[in-house]
Amino acid sequence: MDPDAVPRPVAHAMVTAERIVIDGRLDEASWARAEPLTDFVQSVPFTGHPASQRTVARILYNADHLYVAAVCFDTEIEKMMVAGLEHDFNPGAGDIFGVTLDTFLDRRNSFLFLVNPGGALRDEHTMNDSRNVNVAWDAVAHVKTSITDSAWIVEMDIPLTTLRFAADRAEQSWGINLLRRVRRANESSYWAPLDRRYVIHRMSRAGTLTGLGGLRQGRNLTVKPFAVGTRTEGLPPLAPGGDVAFDAGGDLKWGLSAGLTLDLTYRTEFSQVEVDQEQVNLTRFSLFFPERRDFFVENAGAFSFGDVTERNYRMGSSPQEFTLFHSRRIGLKDGRPLPILGGARLTGRTGRNDVGLLTMQTRTTAEAPAENFAVARVRRNVFGTSDVGLIVLSREPTGADSAPYNRSVGVDANLRALGNLVINSYVAASAGPGAASDGAAGRVSVAWRDRLWNTSAMVKQVEATFDPGIGFVRRRDMRHWYGTVGLHPRPRVSGIQEINPYVELDYITDTRGLLETRQGLLGFGVSFTEGGNLQLEVRDQFERIADPFSIFTGVVIPPGDYGFRDVSVSYRSSEARRLAGSASLSAGRFWSGTRRAVGLGGSWRPRHNLFVEVSANRNDVDLPEGSFLADLASARVRFATSTTFFGSAFVQYNAETDQLVSNLRLDFRHAPLSDVFLVLVDRRHLPTGVTLERSVAVKVTRLLAF
Repeated sequence: MDPDAVPRPVAHAMVTAERIVIDGRLDEASWARAEPLTDFVQSVPFTGHPASQRTVARILYNADHLYVAAVCFDTEIEKMMVAGLEHDFNPGAGDIFGVTLDTFLDRRNSFLFLVNPGGALRDEHTMNDSRNVNVAWDAVAHVKTSITDSAWIVEMDIPLTTLRFAADRAEQSWGINLLRRVRRANESSYWAPLDRRYVIHRMSRAGTLTGLGGLRQGRNLTVKPFAVGTRTEGLPPLAPGGDVAFDAGGDLKWGLSAGLTLDLTYRTEFSQVEVDQEQVNLTRFSLFFPERRDFFVENAGAFSFGDVTERNYRMGSSPQEFTLFHSRRIGLKDGRPLPILGGARLTGRTGRNDVGLLTMQTRTTAEAPAENFAVARVRRNVFGTSDVGLIVLSREPTGADSAPYNRSVGVDANLRALGNLVINSYVAASAGPGAASDGAAGRVSVAWRDRLWNTSAMVKQVEATFDPGIGFVRRRDMRHWYGTVGLHPRPRVSGIQEINPYVELDYITDTRGLLETRQGLLGFGVSFTEGGNLQLEVRDQFERIADPFSIFTGVVIPPGDYGFRDVSVSYRSSEARRLAGSASLSAGRFWSGTRRAVGLGGSWRPRHNLFVEVSANRNDVDLPEGSFLADLASARVRFATSTTFFGSAFVQYNAETDQLVSNLRLDFRHAPLSDVFLVLVDRRHLPTGVTLERSVAVKVTRLLAF
């Protein structure tokens, strides 16, 4: 079967007056009368083949609830894998059943619910036909599972107040798809068949759910107050003797209409967020650290602008190179939190427009003055799954010690055509007091991916004075040309799913046309049917350095022309294994000397509620300017006693700073979306044993729905 050629399936939801008890048993009479949804089709590993294990799903509803159930038959039920019991578990590490709902039938946006056999839930909100995924979106949904000797069973209640839809329509249809994943076979199958290029929230390829009527939206108003107590000590600017503080605040979420949601936050606080992952920087450019704070991660896709990427496409650049709005510029300085007084966010859609408005106000501290941050973003949906948009950003000092203001603006167009063609483009500009911040940037990329070819080309320019005050720019004063061609055939060889030979070329000059970087790369990848991946690369690189820069403590690279050539190989085993691992090795010329790099990683899942992960990376660099070892090591343990109590312990070591960072997080979910957190952080200098920072925080939240 060709998944792209078959008609999209249609399902009928049955209304019920019966009380549905969510217990994972499906013993109500209504379930037996509901239409069975079967005949799932594989996406991977054997695209278009019938699913190896049978799945029977059914859908019921009443005025206030949508009920979804599935019987996931398994001929080897003892080999079923549970990814974990914690909320928002890793969906790639075990068996799952999922449903995604396009409640406006716009074939672009969706609400996603994934359930594993242990009864844990992962929820996401997606936009722009899977281009933007909001993993921080949290839903009030009730799930129970049960396991028999031949199947595992899912029963789910999704209150309609959790969703957004056109409640004024007496009858309506939604987009829908269903997913069944059998992890040991690396198999993903769908009710609405999908090609292996796509995932469940590709709503332009989803089916349709009909028969819905008389739905009530509800008030859609929630308030989530919090109280937190912290004790912090360490070296200045921290209090050596310890500082105890108490704080309180809260968030309000209000569904203003079927498509628009208002979020208000007061004295926003993020003590429960895990510490950043340590990184090694052997370049002359800044490192990108991703946003981890829930308030900013939620609906981040509504404000995305910059070097966007497309799933399964090589695009030549990514948001880690440039994004016009990087929320870590708000409430953080050098990785340390700054107090946020509060803010407001309005996101959603009206007609064919996706909108996002955000304003945040920080408080004055000894480290930084008070500032206001504002963002306005609008996208106009055109030509089915394409869009054009505008974004305006402002960073304005409001404290006595005023920093310079900054303004940024950008327009972009993201076009999809012919099912395989993607064209992304933008132009952005920044301005501030004086010419130092007045600059511009632009990019055009064209990419094509079908079942055999993967090719793309890009040109990008960033002026030296381009300085967006709420953005991230890794490299300025540059003109970047990029091109790649690759194949990804599926050979008829047992155990191999896909091979991927490819070539890439980067050519980067400054804005005057002087060559700074040239890189050619030959690569060959192999994806195995069981889920593992092997990658080989040969790289030839030229770098011209105009100014000296520090590559490691006490080691400075002088100006000059440098030639690189290295070979790398890496392998990652399937996550389906209880004991999994990865390894990478590279060696070759590096600046004026040589570098050998080794990376090792492993994970062990002895039980469904315990996961252990370790990694170690060594860069052995030998240069005339100085030799050094840049080592990173980390270990993480995730554990749970139930779907309401879980935690993690994370330890990291960075050889350059000689720091050991430990982070323990415990979370008791005492009610839906209501938590008690206990968080410990310890950062110390290993050679001296001096504690640089130590903190403990207890935070309590409670969700109140009206």
